[in-house]
Order: sequence, then C-alpha cells, then structure tokens
Amino acid sequence: MKLPHKAHVAIVDGENFTLYRNEGQIFEPRLAKVESPDLKPTNFSAGVRHQDHLGRMLGRTQLDELAHGAAVATWLNGKAIAGELGDVLIVADPKTLGEMRQHFHPELEKRLTGELAKTLTSKKIPGIEKAIAAA
Repeated sequence: MKLPHKAHVAIVDGENFTLYRNEGQIFEPRLAKVESPDLKPTNFSAGVRHQDHLGRMLGRTQLDELAHGAAVATWLNGKAIAGELGDVLIVADPKTLGEMRQHFHPELEKRLTGELAKTLTSKKIPGIEKAIAAA
C-alpha cells in the first residue's frame, strides 16, 4: 500500500488508539508515534445496528468497544476540520472500522489515503510497517 511521507496512521481497536506519522518513503513506511489520546467513549448509540437477538444472546455486541470507535472517529474529525491532519490511513479491526465509517466527517473522508481492516494494536512498530507495506 502506498503511504505518503508525513501521512498519519491511526491504529485502532475497541479499546486502544495510537496515532503515528510516516517518516519513511511511500513504499517503505517508517512510523513514529505521535500520540495516544485518552478518549472518553460517550456515543453509546454507536452499535445499535449490531443489537440483534442472536448477537445479544451470544455476547457479540460490545457497546463499549463500538463507542470507542465512534470516539476515535470524532477525535479524527476534529483534527481534520482544524487542519491538523493531512493524509490519514486508518487501520482497525473490521467491526470497529465499520462503526468508525458511520461517523466520518466529509473533511476526514477527503484526507483518507486508505483503510486496512486488521487488528494491529498489539503489534510493535516493525510489524505494523510490514503489514502496511504488504497491503
């Protein structure tokens, strides 16, 4: 996957969020940590679509995790609107990414260079770089 120089990379799951910047070249990402904001999930209407009978019975609906994805999208929206983000790649597990998409502001959508539906929050930086380069 092409990752522009100085692009931001948001690594997200239902509990974690870390923001990196690509200090490397377009096909050879070299990530540097920018920040890990402490977000307070407040949008518990997030995930209502996932509240089917079977999901509740099997415990597959995690409103806290989906609310965290909504909080990350809101935070990224604010940074994009303020002009503090250029190109952005979002890497998140499929369920979180799906929830985040529901909350993207058009300004953030303009800045998206890509999305990667993978859980990489537990990976160290070299593993994340390798996954991005291989995508």
